[in-house]
Amino acid sequence: MSHHEPSPGGRTALVVVLLMALICGAVAAGLLWTSGSRADRALAAHRHQVTATTTALAKELPVATRYGSHPQAVAPAVWGYPGHVRRTGSVPVPAGSPSGRTVTIWVDDNGVQARPPGSSADRAVVALSGGTATAAAVGAVGAGALLLVRKTVEAHGLAAWEREWEQVEPVWSGRLRRGSGQGTEDD
Repeated sequence: MSHHEPSPGGRTALVVVLLMALICGAVAAGLLWTSGSRADRALAAHRHQVTATTTALAKELPVATRYGSHPQAVAPAVWGYPGHVRRTGSVPVPAGSPSGRTVTIWVDDNGVQARPPGSSADRAVVALSGGTATAAAVGAVGAGALLLVRKTVEAHGLAAWEREWEQVEPVWSGRLRRGSGQGTEDD
């Protein structure tokens, strides 16, 4: 066995750290999924899809304000919510959309445009990311603790060996160290 190979006990400790990391990551992912589902259900109770009608030609967004794959353009529009209360605002539409086009938008209880409730895909990304980050953090802390313990044990072992060697070496080699008070250098 080389100096850098972990001992069987070291391998076992490493496996335990890995299992702990995986379990903590799975628990974190589950908690994130559950909490995200609860939050999305609460949000969905206050989000409503309504039909908006554009009142002018769509205007393309400058490249600097685009994100992801949507929206590529916005257009002024009108919609009615709650009830028949008329609301206006800019809504995302496909580039080149004419006036009079209808689009579905999300609004809150007051009829103000709002983000839609989260999807299962959104929750999955958050849960998997959080679970992975948790597993990595637990694994890193555990591996660091194992390394620290290993180095400490190794240092104590070397120090003990040095102390014992100081006692054994003069007898073993037939030489006495100066100041030891035993015999003479001719012995």
